[in-house]
Amino acid sequence: MAQIAVTLNPAAVTRNRAIWLPREHGAWGMLLVPLVTGATVAAGGSYLPLGWFTIAALSLFWLRTPVEALLGTSVIRARTSNERRAAWTAVAVVSAISLPSLVALFWGLQRLDLLAIGAVAGLAFAIQAPLKRQRKFRALAEVIGSIGLTSTAASAYYLVTGTFGSAALTIWAINWLFAAEQIEFVQTRIRGAKLATFADRLARGKTYLITAAPVLLALAALSIFKLVPALAILAFTPALIRAGLWFTSRQKALDVHRLGWMELGNAITFAALLVTAFRLR
Repeated sequence: MAQIAVTLNPAAVTRNRAIWLPREHGAWGMLLVPLVTGATVAAGGSYLPLGWFTIAALSLFWLRTPVEALLGTSVIRARTSNERRAAWTAVAVVSAISLPSLVALFWGLQRLDLLAIGAVAGLAFAIQAPLKRQRKFRALAEVIGSIGLTSTAASAYYLVTGTFGSAALTIWAINWLFAAEQIEFVQTRIRGAKLATFADRLARGKTYLITAAPVLLALAALSIFKLVPALAILAFTPALIRAGLWFTSRQKALDVHRLGWMELGNAITFAALLVTAFRLR
């Protein structure tokens, strides 16, 4: 009866769901949009390994949530025996999903360059873990974690073309720069939700502006050295316009759910413009 009571308790069901499923909904976009971008820019190679990689990447990202709950490094920690059982079940199920794809990817010791990309992504997530538990470092933690998420761009490019080099790294870098801009804008938008004047928003948005400037400078440098097409800067234009509109507009109530969907749309627009820039190169 006690077990039934736990199962039917809405709070317990909510916590178990949080242990099973990733809570960082925006992170799914940061994982998938770069993956599609890298694969589309590459174009013309083999897509079967990309399918295996997509399953493996989504599974491993999903796996992080129950593992962190067990280790106690996330907001939701597995505290009771029921929660620990739920976390271990999630680990077992998701691992079973990812294992066949990983075996297929590396069968015959192929595609070993993926291990280097994975090592960098894993290091980024390891650095992120302690930082995201502290409110003042939350934005920095997300920017660091996005290095791992956007690594799917380099992986997808490599898997489709069979080549891991400067082109794959450049696609990764551009997607990470865009992710960093998005993260800082969303944080600025949330922190400045109640600010009505341009002066107040400008004061609150200094961190965003400090982030946006190096992003544009880095993109210009990549363009100067012919690593990216000059038109690639247009991919960032919609993001800069939406930021400028927020700084100069009148106060509006913040709808976090709507903001998330708008940023997903912004990411898709960025990807489409970036791919177009590379195709017209």
